[in-house]
Amino acid sequence: MKKLVLAAALVAALAFAWFAHGWYGAANVPKDTSFIVPDGATLTKVARKLEDKGLIASADSFLLRAKVFGGSDPVQAGEFLVPAGSSPSQILDQFQHGEVIQRFVTIPEGMPSVMVYERLMAEPLLTGPIPVPEEGSVLPDTYNFERGEPRTRVLARMQTAMNAFLAEAWSKRGKNIVVKTPEEAVTLAAIVEKETGVASERKQVAGLYSNRVREGMPLQADPTIIYPITKGKPLGRRIRQSEIAAVNGYNTYTMRGLPVGPITNPGRESIEAVLHPADTRALYMVANGKGGHWFAQTLAEHNANVHKWFAIRRERGEMD
Repeated sequence: MKKLVLAAALVAALAFAWFAHGWYGAANVPKDTSFIVPDGATLTKVARKLEDKGLIASADSFLLRAKVFGGSDPVQAGEFLVPAGSSPSQILDQFQHGEVIQRFVTIPEGMPSVMVYERLMAEPLLTGPIPVPEEGSVLPDTYNFERGEPRTRVLARMQTAMNAFLAEAWSKRGKNIVVKTPEEAVTLAAIVEKETGVASERKQVAGLYSNRVREGMPLQADPTIIYPITKGKPLGRRIRQSEIAAVNGYNTYTMRGLPVGPITNPGRESIEAVLHPADTRALYMVANGKGGHWFAQTLAEHNANVHKWFAIRRERGEMD
């Protein structure tokens, strides 16, 4: 009788060991594999999908062992990386407690909204349509997203980030600035963003344009000529005289003050520059041939700088 009991216990122990090995031993994952748990999916649905993909031998066996060993935590929705050699136990733990794979999309400073739209629509791992966002509503930055996430949700995060940053920056704005509202700050910052790629110049450029607004002078910013033509995309050619003379809500050669709205999505530094511009008397600037600008207080000084710039261009063979 004792031998029968021992034998039964041994059989039970071996059966349990086999049962446990089916949970803690390696599954059928020959290489690192991406796996998507759909939103709202039950463990049963996930198990069937694992079986269909050949990552486990049997959904029913997986579910039975999960009830015994797996705990009651729900599976998360999202895309997961299942490492090669993972056991069923490790697979379930990954879905219950692991990190969802994050993807990233970058919106650089000065990217106009039509190109933000194109970038998001070209991302194949996002879903659903979006409209072209309002110009100046997106904060340039790198944003994470999950496979299958709606584009509307990603765009909303970009716009929420701009609203939050602008509200904080506006609350700390300097005194005696020319912009009267956060919206005007974005409009002027967009011009600063497009007019210089040199970070150290931003506050100087913002100060110059602030001076022009105070003096009632046209801002004469070339990017404001281009915006109504291309919606902020590169023009790809020289600006025509007829375009310089065009009258519209953006061309700052034929109007005084700020345009009717932003001409791009400015970054944090350009917005900060407008809200804390340099204390300068400069009213003019021209390229210096090194990526930056020469600044001048008087027209005579500016004309001398223009002659220097033309000389540089002639040396480069860009002018006769």
